[in-house]
Amino acid sequence: MYPEDLKYTAEHEWVREPGESDGSIRVGITHYAQDALGDIVYVSLPEVGESVEAGSPCGELESTKSVSDIFAPVSGEVVARNESLDATPELVNNDPYGGGWLFELVPADSGSTDGLLDATAYQGTLDS
Repeated sequence: MYPEDLKYTAEHEWVREPGESDGSIRVGITHYAQDALGDIVYVSLPEVGESVEAGSPCGELESTKSVSDIFAPVSGEVVARNESLDATPELVNNDPYGGGWLFELVPADSGSTDGLLDATAYQGTLDS
């Protein structure tokens, strides 16, 4: 259910480790989060160049049920945002680990993702 190659936060964000030469990480929300929110109708993301602080709200997801904050998993600078969500926010529901990613950032510290949860630990937070 939760991809083993990702790291997770207790706030239901996922992080894909650096694949780019700039060390950027990709951020999205988990299947659990999108399912709990229901049909997502609007996404507000941080701007490219914006600095975000770990654990702080940096965007919002609006669904037919509620509005939920997006929390930065680590501190860093936003280097990309998923512009396709402007026209098709439902991608977050349909493909939360692929086309429904939210934004990319370059972490302020290279080891900043070390404290995030692995898939097993994240699943454990849902089971308790």
